[in-house]
Amino acid sequence: MSSITFLGHASFQVNTPDGQTVLIDPWFTDNPKLPADLKANLHADLILITHGHDDHLDRNLRDLAAKTGASIVAQAQVRFFLASQGVKNLEAMNKGGSITVKGFKITMTLAYHSSHITLPPTDTGYFHEAVGYVLETPDGLRIYFAGDTALFGDMRLIGELYRPHIAVLPIGDRFTMGPREAAYAVRLLGVSHIIPMHYGTFPALTGTPEQLDAETADLPHLNIHVLQPGETLDTSAIGGA
Repeated sequence: MSSITFLGHASFQVNTPDGQTVLIDPWFTDNPKLPADLKANLHADLILITHGHDDHLDRNLRDLAAKTGASIVAQAQVRFFLASQGVKNLEAMNKGGSITVKGFKITMTLAYHSSHITLPPTDTGYFHEAVGYVLETPDGLRIYFAGDTALFGDMRLIGELYRPHIAVLPIGDRFTMGPREAAYAVRLLGVSHIIPMHYGTFPALTGTPEQLDAETADLPHLNIHVLQPGETLDTSAIGGA
């Protein structure tokens, strides 16, 4: 069964039994939470980017993409930027659509979060909205990566349509959902397993897993998997084929 490794902040790695690797929002150059051994050995067959903020779109992604030959899925303006930087193997899609790449089924979902790409030296451009993804691995594990987002009612539709086994939700507050909103998202999605992310990296991100646990105390079926950077979740008892 596929596994999920937390790379710190909002970055994740999914490994499949057949040896494939997916990176979601790989932030590796300046990520203070990414363990050095993982940073030195990053590999990818597929990369998913939710939006262009610096803590999700690494400034050296072009080098990683060239080294690994990974296929890259991104929102339109992010994809245009990457193409302008010479990045290859870009997969075109938009919110609401699904594609299959290297045996992975990918659905691009709504997310409510404005974004831009910082261009050297200080300008910004490629303004865009963020997205989320439902990733289904070749062995049938379905993971909802919400990305940076506010709470929104259509999370219920994501739960009903795609039935994720695991939801990866931001809880840091201020720039995304906090624990209170994430707890409501759990109810909309109808999931039994969640991984909190995008918290604790900087002082402004004040939401905590303990607060999330308190907000979901009435949900005895819920499993909150609090992963430390570099820690891997074995999903064999969660779902999939």
